[in-house]
Order: sequence, then C-alpha cells, then structure tokens
Amino acid sequence: MKRTHLPLNALRVFDAAARHLSFTRAADELAVTPAAVGQQIRALEDVLGVVLFRRTSRGLELTDEAAAGLDSLRDGFLKFEESVQAMQAGQASSKYSIAAPREFYAQWLAPKLAEFRRENPDITIVLTSDENADFTESNLDLAIRLIDGPGDLEGVQLVDGCKVEVKAPGAPDSWISWPTYPAPEGSDVVLSVGNAGQVLSSALAGIGHAYLPLPLVEDCIAEGKLERVGQPADCRQAYWLVAPRPQWRQKKVKALVAFLVS
Repeated sequence: MKRTHLPLNALRVFDAAARHLSFTRAADELAVTPAAVGQQIRALEDVLGVVLFRRTSRGLELTDEAAAGLDSLRDGFLKFEESVQAMQAGQASSKYSIAAPREFYAQWLAPKLAEFRRENPDITIVLTSDENADFTESNLDLAIRLIDGPGDLEGVQLVDGCKVEVKAPGAPDSWISWPTYPAPEGSDVVLSVGNAGQVLSSALAGIGHAYLPLPLVEDCIAEGKLERVGQPADCRQAYWLVAPRPQWRQKKVKALVAFLVS
C-alpha cells in the first residue's frame, strides 16, 4: 500500500482499541463515541481484507492477523512522535533569522533587539536587509515590512502609519520621490529612488524635501539634522512584523513578538 493511501486515522483507532481491548475505553481516550471507533475498525478491516477483533465470552480479543502487525504499527507511531519532536525542536531554538529594512533596523529595531538580548543572553540573531525575501528560501522566522496590512501572513503592526515631510536645513525646494510616498503632484522632482533608506540618505545630504515614515526621522529631527515641514499625516502604510503561520506559532517567535509590541 502506498504511503499516501495509508489509513492513518483508522490505524490510530486500532492501536487504542488493541491496547484497551475495549471500543468504549478507546473512545474515551480518543474523545469520540464507541460507535465511531467501531466504524473506523470496520473500515480498516475492509481496506486490509482481514478481521482484527473477535468477541468472546471473555470480551474483545485480537485476531492472529491483528497481533502480527501490532508491534510494527506501534514502532511506527513512536517514529512519528520522534519525527514531530525533531520538527518542533526548532521552536525552542535560540537563533532568530529576521529580515528588516536597513533604515528601520538602525532607527527602531536595533535598540530593541539589544534590550531583548540583554534579557535573553543566549540568543543569536541573523539579519538580512531584504525585507521582501522569501521565507522558505531564506529560512526566515520574521520579516518587517512597510505595508498596509499583513495580507496572507500573520502579523502585528509595530508603529502607527504616519508620514512627515522633511528636509535638511538649507535644502532647496526640490523633491525626492519614491514609490511608497511619492512627491506631491506638480512638484519639482530632482531625484527618484526605490526605498526609504535611499530617501533618508538623500534628504540628509540636502538634495530636497521628501516624505518619510515618522519613526525613521524622529531622531534626525530631534538632533537638528532634518527639519519637519508641516504636521505628520496618518497613512495606510506602516511597519508590520509578519511571518507565515507555522513560524508565527513558534514559541521563540511568540516571545520576540510579545517583547517588540509591549
């Protein structure tokens, strides 16, 4: 019989019934009804073409055919358990693989990871700057992205969606534009770039005005490196911490997520 055709649920019911020699006690263990156990056993007997149990005056007994396969079956279930434990071992791992934009890492994430590591000195962190990297190919636990929601991923918003117009002291009235926060329509765009890090570097160099996420420029404004023009404006895009559901459910990931949003 092919692996894809193995009646694993019925075999699990058979194992329980064989251990207890009772459909009722097997049903209690599996949290189903005795009738459901009986149905699974009959279905398994139909698939295998053998009788597994016989009723006698002393109660339920295994047939010779059932007894012949029981030890191997239980060895198989033990292997399944070992396999699951091995796969779950990564959940307790102290190694984190995180993708985050360089500029957000520098301005927001790095200080928080430093604090998290002071509380958890055994952890190690592998960081990649490509926040859009594929989770499977890059073996990522988490990614931080400037998006308007997690989409098909699990996620939590780290900071409010808020943009602000900034410029370096003495910068001209020209503009730096980028896809997430384009320059105002009709403005004098002298530089178009691809990401927030390039915008920030260009604004600090005095090339012109730009819209940037407020968390990236708060320190620069406080230090006088950039000037705020007008008031911050709410926007849909925000920095989200995201991961596919299997990674999101890992204990180590839950611990880091809870720390970052606390």
